[in-house]
Amino acid sequence: MPSRSARKPQNTYHHGDLRQALVQAALKETEQGGPEAISIKALAKDLGVSQPAPYRHFADREALLQAVTAEGFRQFNAILREAIAKPSKRSKLSRFSQAALDFGLRRHGTYRLMFASRTMACAPDDSELHLAARETFELLIEALEAPRVGLLRERHALQIWAALHGVVMLAEQGLLTGEAANVTREELIEDFVAQTKLALSQAIGAAGGASA
Repeated sequence: MPSRSARKPQNTYHHGDLRQALVQAALKETEQGGPEAISIKALAKDLGVSQPAPYRHFADREALLQAVTAEGFRQFNAILREAIAKPSKRSKLSRFSQAALDFGLRRHGTYRLMFASRTMACAPDDSELHLAARETFELLIEALEAPRVGLLRERHALQIWAALHGVVMLAEQGLLTGEAANVTREELIEDFVAQTKLALSQAIGAAGGASA
């Protein structure tokens, strides 16, 4: 009678796509415990591969973090792209902003890795991480639905982005409940959106008048 195949020991290297498996597993750990939760040794054990195996794909923990952060941005961008593309009576900027707020509050571990860690600063400018992050800003520019007039769009895009980030980070720390001003976080974001659209419209109008 043939014997059953022995179970492969956990310390052997055999995985269909270990790089992607490591990124997804690390992203899951980040969701639960933030960037600090990521350990290459623990990930290798969980995936049933040898300790050296992950280093075939990532030179060190920082390289893995950069890949995980890039994947976070790609998922973020997909959500934002869907939000601004769907038909709605609300402006694209409103839909973008509310989708960004929802992502930041639901997936705060990944959001912190993307926007509140040193990972981006340590990555090369031509890395997949910087490319994914630049796409996020390009989507915000698109959501403004404004013509290019000098650097006005980019400046107002940065202003709304800073406001969004502030709301997400304060809310995560329990420092922004809205009770004092009797306003929800979503309403506060809509205030920022309205102020940005008004300021941008006025700035574009002034620039047009000056060039006439």
